[in-house]
Amino acid sequence: MRLIFGLVLLAGLGLAGGAVYMAKGYIGQYQAELAAARDKQRQIVPTSIVYVAKNKLSYGDVLKKSDVRSVRWPTNAIPKGSFTDVNVLFPEGVEEPRLIVRAMEPGEALMKVKITEPGEDIGLTTRLEKGMRAFAIRVDVASGVSGFLRPGDKVDVYWTGSVDVGGGREEITRLIETKVRLIAVDQIDDELRGGARIARTVTVQATPEQVAALAQAQSTGNLSLSLVGAGDDTEVSEIEVDQVSLLGLTVAAPKVAAPAPKVCSIRTRRGAEVVSIQIPCTN
Repeated sequence: MRLIFGLVLLAGLGLAGGAVYMAKGYIGQYQAELAAARDKQRQIVPTSIVYVAKNKLSYGDVLKKSDVRSVRWPTNAIPKGSFTDVNVLFPEGVEEPRLIVRAMEPGEALMKVKITEPGEDIGLTTRLEKGMRAFAIRVDVASGVSGFLRPGDKVDVYWTGSVDVGGGREEITRLIETKVRLIAVDQIDDELRGGARIARTVTVQATPEQVAALAQAQSTGNLSLSLVGAGDDTEVSEIEVDQVSLLGLTVAAPKVAAPAPKVCSIRTRRGAEVVSIQIPCTN
C-alpha cells in the first residue's frame, strides 16, 4: 500500500513539474512575442491624410475632385502648405474653381503655391514675390539666347549703346543686372514648358529700382540676355567692354594744326584808294 502511495506521489510530482515547465515555456514565448510586437509598434511612423494629384495636371487646368486622391503621408514629413482636409481643398458652397499654377505629376502633393484660391484669376501676379515688379524686355534670336529661355531661368542683362568719350561717341557693352529671374516668355509663364522657342519678349521679376534702370537702358540702347547656369552662385564684378579694349587698339593722339604763316603788310594810299602791300616780317 505504501509502495502504491509512493508511486502515485512520484507521478503527481512529475506531472506537476512538467506542467510548471510547460507554463514557463508558454510565458516566455508570450513575453518574447509581446516584446517583438512592441518593437514593431515603435517602428511604425505616424501618418496623416494628404491629398495628391491623381492625374498629370498642367498649367491652367481646372482642378476637379476626380483629379485628386488621398494617401497616408508621414506626419513629420508633410510638405508645408499641403491639403489634409478635402473640405478645405473644395469648400462647400463655393462654385468657383481652383486653377493649376504649377504643373504636377501623379502622386505629387497638392500645395497652396501650386494652385489658386477658388475663383482667383491666374496670371503673373501669382508669381511675383513681395515688393517685386514685372518688366518686359524685347529680345530676338541673338539677344534671347536662341530661344532657349524659359520661365524660372535666371539671366544676366547687358546693355550696348553709345556714350560720350573724349568729345566723341563710342560704342560700349556693360553688364547692368545679374541673375534676374524670368517669369514669362512671350505669353507663357509655365516653368515646366521646355524646348527652344524664339521669343519676342521676356518678362523678368525686378525691384522698382531695377525696372527704372532697365527701362532707361532699353530706351537708349540694346539689351542682350546671358543665361545663368542652374545653381550658379558666382558673384560677377562690374564688366564693361568698348571697341578699343576689345580689338586691342590704341587711341591716336589728336593732330595739332601747324601754325599759320605770319603775314606782314603796310597800307598806302594811291589817290583816293587805300592799298595793302605785303612786306617781309622783320620780327
